[in-house]
Amino acid sequence: MTKIVQFERGEVPLADDDLLAAYATDPGAPWLRVNFVTSVDGAVSAADGFSAGISDEADKRVFGLLRMTCDALMVGAGTLRHESYGAIRLGERREDWRVAHGRPENPMLVIVSRRLDLDPASSMFTEAPVRPMVLTSAASPPERRAALAEVAHVLALGDEEVDLKGGLDILRDLGFGQILCEGGPHLLGALTAADLVDEFDLTVSPTLVGPGPARITAGRPPEAARPLALRHALTAGNLLLLRYTRP
Repeated sequence: MTKIVQFERGEVPLADDDLLAAYATDPGAPWLRVNFVTSVDGAVSAADGFSAGISDEADKRVFGLLRMTCDALMVGAGTLRHESYGAIRLGERREDWRVAHGRPENPMLVIVSRRLDLDPASSMFTEAPVRPMVLTSAASPPERRAALAEVAHVLALGDEEVDLKGGLDILRDLGFGQILCEGGPHLLGALTAADLVDEFDLTVSPTLVGPGPARITAGRPPEAARPLALRHALTAGNLLLLRYTRP
């Protein structure tokens, strides 16, 4: 297993319990956590267009632990299609951990999509252990909303753009307080512009990708920069695992 260490602890490997403590939040408070991997020069993917090319074992380990502790997993439709997401199942060991901590076996998948270019026959819907939720806007095609309503909870919020704050409020009213967002860049840009990001977890891969692949954020810039506070810096070889939260 790749060794993950903390700067101030020196070369002491961190077990899963250590990592869970390092990334712990107040389970009773609403919280939106964003998790991204990026190259040193800011690319969200390798030259082939996929994030796996800049990820590694340590990043995947934290990725899995963050999924294990969330109530809902939020992803933009473009990232779902590009990364070929299927049904969200965490595996027996992590499902057992969730049950032991009073949670359902798996988190709910929350999909954000304006156009609803989604296939109701996809395994992300048909094999989902928890019925997914789709957040869209009133401008989305009614026939696609009707088709997706057969396999998911579909909420039309906002006129042209998806009302992300309204969607988060509904999720929290339903008991999904701890939300993990895995991208993509346009969803991150929209969440940043609406000042909805409580935590940003960033894996910095020791690679230079160069021009071409998208950067980790896109879309309309916020009215003002959003300050964050560094909570920890972990290393795994030449890879950095950073955790930032609201000050």
